[in-house]
Amino acid sequence: MMRMALISPLILAACDTQDPSPMTVFEPEYLGAETGVLDGDLVQVDAAMRGARNTADLEAYVECAVSQFALDRDHGFARHLRTKVKERGGVLRADAVYTISPSLPRGLVTIDAEVVARSCAENGIPTV
Repeated sequence: MMRMALISPLILAACDTQDPSPMTVFEPEYLGAETGVLDGDLVQVDAAMRGARNTADLEAYVECAVSQFALDRDHGFARHLRTKVKERGGVLRADAVYTISPSLPRGLVTIDAEVVARSCAENGIPTV
């Protein structure tokens, strides 16, 4: 019971709506994504963006590009293999590699290209 009394003021403080600090507006600038076949079903995506909140924003952009690439080749799925991210002068750049396939591949990090492409359109993320 004593623990609850100590936590409650912290929770209430976090919910204070009179915080004068302004909210940061997310205004990404998508600088382009290039996709290409490395070999067979291996696909490389090079993408760059400015204004990303973190690398997850860049990774979402890369997933949008690879999803559209897969759909353009009548493949419904992609599997992430690796992504290298660099930052220079406020621009995040990704070099990512995926496999694409017509059926759900094995692996933990798989992408349903149709679902991801639809989500990208709904969120204003270009698919190249």
